[in-house]
Amino acid sequence: MRRPLLFLDVDGPLNPYAAKPERRPAGYITLRVARDPSTDHAGLSNRRSLRVWLNPAHGQALLQLDYELCWATTWMADANRWIAPVLGLPELPFVDFGDALLQERPDGVHWKTGPLLDYAKGRPFAWVDDEQGSSDERHVAAHHPGPGLLHHVNPRIGMRGDDFHRLADFARSLDTRQTDG
Repeated sequence: MRRPLLFLDVDGPLNPYAAKPERRPAGYITLRVARDPSTDHAGLSNRRSLRVWLNPAHGQALLQLDYELCWATTWMADANRWIAPVLGLPELPFVDFGDALLQERPDGVHWKTGPLLDYAKGRPFAWVDDEQGSSDERHVAAHHPGPGLLHHVNPRIGMRGDDFHRLADFARSLDTRQTDG
């Protein structure tokens, strides 16, 4: 059986952008990303560069998890250009959010949720982000036939050991379900 998907957001889980700006978290390095107004979905093109904090150890920790990794971020393909090399990750597939990108939904479900379910096509997945909530959990439960874990990460601290343990536990629980059933 194929491994579950791990949908990875960048800003929040991997880049703790909400941490105190004058205080880079321990273990993180600073990356300056030149802004490209033609691909600037966050409206930051008035800045010359974007500060991104990344912990290079996260790449190895992600690769050790029993998942197929997939970017689920507004960075889309640019995550492979800027983020993956710093983390030591290979080029990863990404969810192309297309017309859903940053479009608010009237039902309160995050704009990423529908495209992620479409991409998963019923496969088990974990989604690591700092923006999903209870509306998304209800939507996934109602519209996704396989197991799904929506794992929230505090954007002030980014991913930590407990987050990696939770993801590993979820993947192991899927293995248990397959052997029990």
